[in-house]
Amino acid sequence: MLGKYRWKPKERGKKKTCFWEKCLNFDLACICVVAFLLVSGMGKGEAVWQAFVSAIHVQEGTQRDTSHSQSTLSLQGGESQEAVGLPKNGDSQGTGQTSEGNTEKKKVAITFDDGPHPQYTPEMLAALKERNVKATFFLLGEEVEKYPEIVKQIQEEGHLIGNHSYKHEQLSKLTMDQACAQVTRTNELIYGITGIYPSYLRPPFGDWHKELDCKMNMVEVLWDVDTLDWSIQNHAKIVEKTLNDVQENDIILMHDGYETSVTAAMEIIDTLQKQGYEFVTVDEMIFD
Repeated sequence: MLGKYRWKPKERGKKKTCFWEKCLNFDLACICVVAFLLVSGMGKGEAVWQAFVSAIHVQEGTQRDTSHSQSTLSLQGGESQEAVGLPKNGDSQGTGQTSEGNTEKKKVAITFDDGPHPQYTPEMLAALKERNVKATFFLLGEEVEKYPEIVKQIQEEGHLIGNHSYKHEQLSKLTMDQACAQVTRTNELIYGITGIYPSYLRPPFGDWHKELDCKMNMVEVLWDVDTLDWSIQNHAKIVEKTLNDVQENDIILMHDGYETSVTAAMEIIDTLQKQGYEFVTVDEMIFD
């Protein structure tokens, strides 16, 4: 694209050569006329010579003016190159931004299932607040009924709340009416506390009922990294497994019902933040 705006030296050189040819022809013609008049003895040799000298001075002035015009045109041409975006020294391909100027962070989402838990969910919330991290909590309806104040705290601290069914039953093993009731009952409980119906549903065991249609718009959210924290319940092993598996734009599955989950989650967060990761809620991960 830029090539078509560049100054073409070959065309300038061709025009310049034609101009000097004309000058040479004019000078030779003047010399011939003066020589003829001097030889002819018409007695006007000195006057003709003065006229010749004056003509040469005029010609030199014309050459200087032409040279100045060409220099000005060259400068204008240089400005034109800059205007159409030719890269300068120090610019990156004319964008004015180097790769070092790119400050966009890698994103990852951390999620917690099966809460709220009366002890460990508040501990998790305090640790998340200290690190300025937002998470997604997929809540069980029967736990929401028991601890509405914790549900309210989750919302007030800027975390995203999702639906994890009412009793953590495998939805595909239930009848259609039973599966729908698991979802709708939990939605109503969360709405009664927060004033917002959940938009995101994580089915227990990641097992979606094939023909589940509860006449509502909800997004099913699974995961990329399963920490197995509920099974392992060992701080070091949970951290090691997660850090070995996680990649950019992953959704991490954890639980907020175990002490080892709380401590492991904080080490995972601290380590990934040092590696340049930014923690976001699942809605940002899905729709950004």
